[in-house]
Amino acid sequence: MNPTHTTHSHPHPHHDSAKHSKHHADEFDAAHHHHHGAQHSQRRLMWALLITGGFALVELAGGFWSGSLALISDAGHMFTDAGALLLALLANRIGQRPANYDKSYGYARAETIGALVNSITMLGLVTWIFFEAVQRLLHPSVVNGLGVMVIAVIGLGVNIASAWQLSHDHENLNSRAAFVHVLGDLLGSVAAIVAGAVIYFTGWMPIDPILSVFVCLLILRSTWSVLLQAVNVLMDSVPEHLDLHEIGHALASEPGVIEVHDLHIWRIGSERTALTAHLVIHDYSSWPVQLARLNAMLKNRYGIVHSTLQPVWFSKVSGRVIPIHPARH
Repeated sequence: MNPTHTTHSHPHPHHDSAKHSKHHADEFDAAHHHHHGAQHSQRRLMWALLITGGFALVELAGGFWSGSLALISDAGHMFTDAGALLLALLANRIGQRPANYDKSYGYARAETIGALVNSITMLGLVTWIFFEAVQRLLHPSVVNGLGVMVIAVIGLGVNIASAWQLSHDHENLNSRAAFVHVLGDLLGSVAAIVAGAVIYFTGWMPIDPILSVFVCLLILRSTWSVLLQAVNVLMDSVPEHLDLHEIGHALASEPGVIEVHDLHIWRIGSERTALTAHLVIHDYSSWPVQLARLNAMLKNRYGIVHSTLQPVWFSKVSGRVIPIHPARH
């Protein structure tokens, strides 16, 4: 955030205690829901970590047994994914630590940092696979096609189980980044099955690096999307599903509100959205009623429960003004 700081000499009106408590209760309910969702995320990440890490050992042994560089490379890929899942799990747990005097918003962004690191790691892995694919096209190696097929089929089942665990957590950016890693393994297993079959029945070795490049292109799109979302959260960008001008227009359209300025909307973590704004109002005596109505509107219409609204009297207008115009569609 980069808010414009404004000093007001007038006293703040007293809030209605019942409505003020209800607003904080809404924030508590949201935090409580987030905590339970995080516990489910941790269990799914743990299962995916155990499944992926365990099979990586099996695939590594199978690669040496079959003489398949493709399987050994994929085992390295799966070890990388196991590390990504472990990072996601640690970030998820750190993100649940309560707020303190140093971290007044808590540690929710640890999950976003985990997603960022995982995405960057995945981009590095994709780059390495591209390099390896070029090397294999230039210098083909003999591969046991049947051995590759058998182990890749088992790997496909393992990756489907891991992906199924993480697919239920699509709202958590950190889990989505881990899901992209597992999805890469799943697509890699499918490619390995096809490559093994082609090599076994035809002996055509270039199919392995060609399919590897195709899988990389599919993974790259998902990885780039998660990376951009993580950067947007860390940059305090307005969430993609919200429109700053639309919300400013909605606030200014409420009875008793003249205009809105210093409006900021950002994500605290991957699932919580916060809002601050200065509202120019007609009459400070009606502010407690207005505040309850505005908070209810933000919660019901936009899902924002962590909002801080500062009333500014009509004679004390200052700071940046948000232009109010019809909402964009």
